[in-house]
Amino acid sequence: MPRPSDVVEAFLHHLAVERGSATNTLRSYTVDLERYVVHLRAVGVDDLAAVREEHVTGFVVVLRTPAEGRPALAASSAARALAAVRGLHRFAARDGLVPADVSRAVTPPALPRRLPRTLSVDEVDQLLAGCPGDDPAALRDRALLEVLYSTGARISEAVGINLDDLDTRARTVLLRGKGGKQRLVPVGRPALAAVEAYVVRARPALSTRGRGSPALLLNARGARLSRQSAFHVLRAAAETAGVARDVSPHTLRHCFATHLLAGGADVRVVQELLGHASVATTQLYTHVTVDTLREVYATSHPRALG
Repeated sequence: MPRPSDVVEAFLHHLAVERGSATNTLRSYTVDLERYVVHLRAVGVDDLAAVREEHVTGFVVVLRTPAEGRPALAASSAARALAAVRGLHRFAARDGLVPADVSRAVTPPALPRRLPRTLSVDEVDQLLAGCPGDDPAALRDRALLEVLYSTGARISEAVGINLDDLDTRARTVLLRGKGGKQRLVPVGRPALAAVEAYVVRARPALSTRGRGSPALLLNARGARLSRQSAFHVLRAAAETAGVARDVSPHTLRHCFATHLLAGGADVRVVQELLGHASVATTQLYTHVTVDTLREVYATSHPRALG
């Protein structure tokens, strides 16, 4: 009788050791699967082989229904939790722990179609100017923002860059994406100039406070800059630069994609640069570009509104 908690433990070990899943992915799966085990226990199921499709569907319903002391999960969060559960059942069926994958037919809740929030090119220039000064922190922060916009890297990928990952002669950087996947992307000259200024004039002073971290971007203690600190840098730069619109950890990544597509880049190329597994994800940005073109047309063409 495979106990749900035991199979969860084996599945998470499989993800960590055999699949090399990212730490953040493992953390999210752990939380979601612990919720699932609690749900199964609440409905009287202590054998994973006894789970039926309605139990999995019921779990999604519970997540989407507010309860005392707990708000309903957003559709995106419930969909993520269902993905973890489906992965668990797929793993159990493949390893012969259960006779069949009962979660296969359960579909996630419909997600609202939200277009990425982007800034104009002028607003990005304004944001990139939001780290004035020549002290080590300012030089590092300027290098961080330039790299984010130049490469389209996620914040986690940017802070994960090591010194050896950057090839200044080839003008490329190696990024480590979700699931340990790597991709080589070009880096623009302004970003390289900002990185060089930081490496030459700031990083040595920061590194003496730590233990020889290989990271490109260091914090005040000489250790690798964290995602949270990088996000604070982004928010502080927006406030300093007077960028009125809200910024998120993905703001410059969204701008990178949108501006490339608006400039005529092929969507498949942008997909590779972003590290998207599916071109459908990248195509969200084409809608942003079309909306922008429509606005320009409406305000510029003499017979647009005729």
